[in-house]
Amino acid sequence: MNKQVFAAAFAVAASGGACAQSHVQVYGLLDTGVEWVSNATESGGSSTRVSSGGSNNSRFGLRGSEDLGGGLKAVFNLESQVMSDTGEIDGPLFRRQANVGLEGRLGRVVIGRSFTTVYDFINPFDPMGYAPRYSWAPTGGGTLASKYGMTTAFDNMVKYQGQFGDFKIGASYGAGESTRDDDDGRKFAGGAAYDAGKLRFVLTAERVNGAGDSVGIRPVSKVYHGGIAFQLSDKLDLKMAHRNYRLERGAAAGDVRANTWWAGANYALTPVIDFTGVVYFIDVKNGVTVADAAADPKMFVFRSRYTFSKRTSIYATISHAKAQGGVPVGVTRGSTEDDGVTGMADHQTGVLLGLQHRF
Repeated sequence: MNKQVFAAAFAVAASGGACAQSHVQVYGLLDTGVEWVSNATESGGSSTRVSSGGSNNSRFGLRGSEDLGGGLKAVFNLESQVMSDTGEIDGPLFRRQANVGLEGRLGRVVIGRSFTTVYDFINPFDPMGYAPRYSWAPTGGGTLASKYGMTTAFDNMVKYQGQFGDFKIGASYGAGESTRDDDDGRKFAGGAAYDAGKLRFVLTAERVNGAGDSVGIRPVSKVYHGGIAFQLSDKLDLKMAHRNYRLERGAAAGDVRANTWWAGANYALTPVIDFTGVVYFIDVKNGVTVADAAADPKMFVFRSRYTFSKRTSIYATISHAKAQGGVPVGVTRGSTEDDGVTGMADHQTGVLLGLQHRF
């Protein structure tokens, strides 16, 4: 095919898409940094490494929509998580998102794999924005026996979200699809948020069923969040949230219970320089292990960022975690792309210098 014919064919295809009022976007984010972590070896030594996902997880994806008329449109999203330090795909190809749905005046419904309603609603109330390095908002430090956290995404999901004035509501359902018992693996999540401009509130709830054993005992995790944010000025935003975690394991094993708190602030010094400070604390009431219950770990985080453009920024983050009772603790949470660095002592410090580019 010569150049003229190819150009004509392309023009026809483009005009056809325009008539259908459809839109497809290729997008992504690469976030890579150099990290130093203390107490990272059995001998108590440190570790220096190149890490993927400092301020945000690296990813690429496709998303699009088609106008169906009458205020209704079809939407889809395919999104893959990438380890930018090695070039590998983190798990299944579209582990982050693989869904299709409809969006209209009454809200948006998607079917497939997606982030849960709890993830969508709580994320804006974490000053670090769920940064893999370093935030304990999604889950606690990965070194503990349990993460005492929430579920960030569901397979086999139906999710709804709607905005009505200052109120936002949402709900997610994940089918268990077990051949043994339809309740095995079934998941629910819901949330409500109120945005009054300077003052914002959120409440969420989640229930995830495990698989029942031979005597009919099925572990069930229940997670509840409450959060508040207040914009003190155009430059300063204060945020605080609480998570109540409970894993019901039956009378013989006993329930696992923990409360996680975090509080912090985002401060924009100039249009291109901003700072974030936050403290995370996990009050373990009854841990998976006896040691966890004695640990009650806390982590302090400070991040500074310089924004070159809307797409590119550089940042520096420092964190320090401490646990009681000599229990090992790590600054990295248990759900990073590369599983982070395991803590080998009751304290650990992490320092990261990273570069992020969006496309």
